[in-house]
Amino acid sequence: MAVDSVAKTISEALSALNMRDFTRAEKKLRKVLRSDRSNVPALNLLSVALMSLGRFADAEQFVARAVKLNRSSYASFNNYGLISKQLSKPQQAYEQFTEAMKINPNEPEIWNNRGTVCNDLKKPDQALSDFDRAIGLNESYAEAYVNRGGALVQLKRYDEAASAYNKALSIKPSLAEAWLGRGNVSAALSQYRDGLVAYDKTLSFKPDLAQAWIGRGNMLGEFKRYDEALASFDRALSLNQQLEGAWFGRGNVFLAKKQFENAFVAFDKALSLNLDLPLAEGSRLHAKMHCCDWSAYQVECEHLVTSLRDGKIAASPFTLLAVDCTAKDQLKCAEVIIEDKYPAIVNHLTSSRGQDANRGARIRLAYLSADYGRHATSNLAAGLFEAHDHSRFEVIGLSVGPNDGSQLRKRLEQSFTHFVDMSTLTDEQLAAEICKLNVDILVDLNGLTHGARIGALRYRPSPIQVNYLGYPGTMGCSFVDYIIADHTLISGNDRQFYSEKIVMLPHSYQANDRKREILETEMSRDECGLPDSAFVFCCFNSSYKITPDTFDCWMTLLRQTSNSVLWLLEDNEIATKNLQKEAQQRDVDPSRLIFAKRAPLAHHLARHRLADLFLDTVPCNAHTTASDALWAGLPVLTRIGQTFAGRVAASLLNSVGLPDLITHSREEYEALALDLVKNRERLLGFRRELETNRLTKPLFDTALFAQHIEAAYEEMFRRCHAGLPPDDIRIQAII
Repeated sequence: MAVDSVAKTISEALSALNMRDFTRAEKKLRKVLRSDRSNVPALNLLSVALMSLGRFADAEQFVARAVKLNRSSYASFNNYGLISKQLSKPQQAYEQFTEAMKINPNEPEIWNNRGTVCNDLKKPDQALSDFDRAIGLNESYAEAYVNRGGALVQLKRYDEAASAYNKALSIKPSLAEAWLGRGNVSAALSQYRDGLVAYDKTLSFKPDLAQAWIGRGNMLGEFKRYDEALASFDRALSLNQQLEGAWFGRGNVFLAKKQFENAFVAFDKALSLNLDLPLAEGSRLHAKMHCCDWSAYQVECEHLVTSLRDGKIAASPFTLLAVDCTAKDQLKCAEVIIEDKYPAIVNHLTSSRGQDANRGARIRLAYLSADYGRHATSNLAAGLFEAHDHSRFEVIGLSVGPNDGSQLRKRLEQSFTHFVDMSTLTDEQLAAEICKLNVDILVDLNGLTHGARIGALRYRPSPIQVNYLGYPGTMGCSFVDYIIADHTLISGNDRQFYSEKIVMLPHSYQANDRKREILETEMSRDECGLPDSAFVFCCFNSSYKITPDTFDCWMTLLRQTSNSVLWLLEDNEIATKNLQKEAQQRDVDPSRLIFAKRAPLAHHLARHRLADLFLDTVPCNAHTTASDALWAGLPVLTRIGQTFAGRVAASLLNSVGLPDLITHSREEYEALALDLVKNRERLLGFRRELETNRLTKPLFDTALFAQHIEAAYEEMFRRCHAGLPPDDIRIQAII
């Protein structure tokens, strides 16, 4: 082509680009390059056209030729960086943007672009420096403020991030990415209502922004609006099927809906897209365990524990409770989660009440929970709240969860000196309100479980903060002072694997409500689907606690005791089918597994009396389910594990005076179970002993338990008031 013709064609291509007719521009520029392969303007413009068409791999080859032929064009290097970023080549993108700014250090776009790559490379400090340079060159650069917010989010400096997003919106109120950033900050701070508003605002300006649909789905999940949450995740996936965050969100919703097979499928897809996706490996395994799907079980458990030991955020601490591991592993898992989600803050909000010489006579004791209602924790602790000595303690209930309108909720509200609903507050607001209440001792009843408000605890709203009951393990953080336990739960060798100081109660750590009603109406085995003459082994633990080893043991018992059945909780349909299949594979007729549907508590407690022996699980024991059985008069056979969660049933048995039902190996567990089947008089002896002990031994003596835990609270307060740091506390039994 003649020179004039080349210039004209390039001009026509440029005009097509300006009119967003990228296909026409591509044709024109390729025509130029057929006659002159080294035409740098044509190479640059063609790379822009191909970028605009989303064909980044094609664009890369042309921009690479352009910068090789002419290294003086910052625009070429900048385009090369943009293309490299789209091709997930962050280091190459960084290098290209650096070359561009060497040529023109006064172009704010280049600094902003390199900053985004630094964000991708997890170098937020350097990213901040680049964004600040971009803003210094253009104070109205809204996109740079948005990206600056992203770097601050990585650094968990959420207040500064919110300010950056607000600045961007003051410049461009309709900038969708700024609203998205505000939503992400709100989500990180547990400001779910604000987050939902921000994500909806984002989508009003850019309805095809997939990350906003994911964020919206996560917020809706927090409000238990599960169908709407799934619709949001589905919308994100309709835009891009490869979004691991949308698949992970779907998994969480299905888990909450107890659709465990669907949850597994979603988590499996998320993990296939990103092997390092935080929490995905553990969530996938947890959903699979709920289904009693034990394919590759041992390999997957070992891989998960290895991932955690390597410092990966592979699982939530709650998920790990049912996996065979050590107290050291559980501490590591907790520490990694705390470091990632709840970094230490400088500005504590501790009130001066604990050091106030003129304070009132009563200790102000607050219990923080998301589960005031029909929940295992409330079933256990309701009697304790009522039994507290209100002449010595001002007892405050702080609710951060939904009001389910149940009779138990109403009872709980009436059991406290004050009951305050704080469910709508952000973590910082929650901490500030607790501080205003001048709480002396704040007892967290959630720990590392769903609904916990750990973010509020890190502000130190109370001079003494305690981990109790809801989570059977260490929280792995510096801002919780004590964990309430007992001598059975934590062995001497494992003391080092608890971040808290340990309060050893003289009997069991577990509060129990002596007022729990048991249905008085006589129930028959027939109405529960149980054979009249059979020996009924029973376990009403959740399905995820049943491991292949435990099930092997149970099937051995059934094979060796022909007239026996195993009575299990019907947790979910897929688990039932899989357990029946597993029984068949172990030469046990699946009909010998009988499944009980969920029932109201009084009815559920009563039906325990139809069973002969409760069989416990390891590595995670029965907790509330064990005390339910014992309160109903059903002996519990346990095998003591190596972690807090694996020693709870032993703690309960010691406290109810039945230590002979604690075994220390599978062989001992099987042997004792078989002996109790064959020696009915010995089993009857345990039942008689339990019938007496349940009303005379410490486990179900709510008033006595209240005195012991109050003694612990008073010692915590005494140390604090004397200016002493927290230390291990041993409470002597009150006779």
